[in-house]
Amino acid sequence: MEITKELILSQIRQAKKGNQSAFSFLLDNFWNEVYGFQLKRVKDEYEAEDIAIESFSKAFDKIHTFDEKYTFGTWLIAISKNIQIDKSRKKNASIYALTSDASDEHVQKIIDDSPTPEDKLITEQNLAELLRYIKQLKPHYQEVINLRYFHEMSYNEISETLEEPLNNVKVRLLRAKKLLAEIITQNRTS
Repeated sequence: MEITKELILSQIRQAKKGNQSAFSFLLDNFWNEVYGFQLKRVKDEYEAEDIAIESFSKAFDKIHTFDEKYTFGTWLIAISKNIQIDKSRKKNASIYALTSDASDEHVQKIIDDSPTPEDKLITEQNLAELLRYIKQLKPHYQEVINLRYFHEMSYNEISETLEEPLNNVKVRLLRAKKLLAEIITQNRTS
C-alpha cells in the first residue's frame, strides 16, 4: 500500500475521532522520522526514544489542533524539537523531571476496545514462546507489556505505577506491541 498525502490526512481525521488503528498507523509511519531526528540531536538511544514517545503522546493529545494545510511529519518534528529543548533546559537547570502539561481531563482518549492486528498476533503465541520474544524488547517496553498483559493493569494503573503521564504510557504500549509483533513475524518466517 502506497502511503499518500490523502491516506495520511484520512488517518489524521480518523485519529481526531479517536480511531485506535489510525493512531497506530500514524505512530508506525512517522516513528522513524521523529526517532531519527532526535537520535541525531541527543546522540543517546534511550533519550531519543523517550523524547519520541513524549512527542507522539503530546501530538495525539493535541491532534484536534492539527491544521491540515501543514504536513504532519513537520508538525511532529516541531513538537519533538520543543520537547527536546525543554528537556535540555530542565536538565541544565538541574530541575529535570518527567511532567506532562496535559491534565487528565484533557488527555486524548485513545480507544482500547478492539484488538489490533498486533494484539491478535501476540495472543496467538504460546506463553513460553511469547516470553522469549518479550525478552528481546528493551526493558521499558518489556515493563509496559508485562503490566498490561500479565498484571492486567489499566492504562491509568500503569501510569500511576510508572509515575508517567497517561499519554506516554499509551504511546509506549502502542510502540511495544508493534515491536513485539515484528519480532513474532520475523520468527515465524525464519
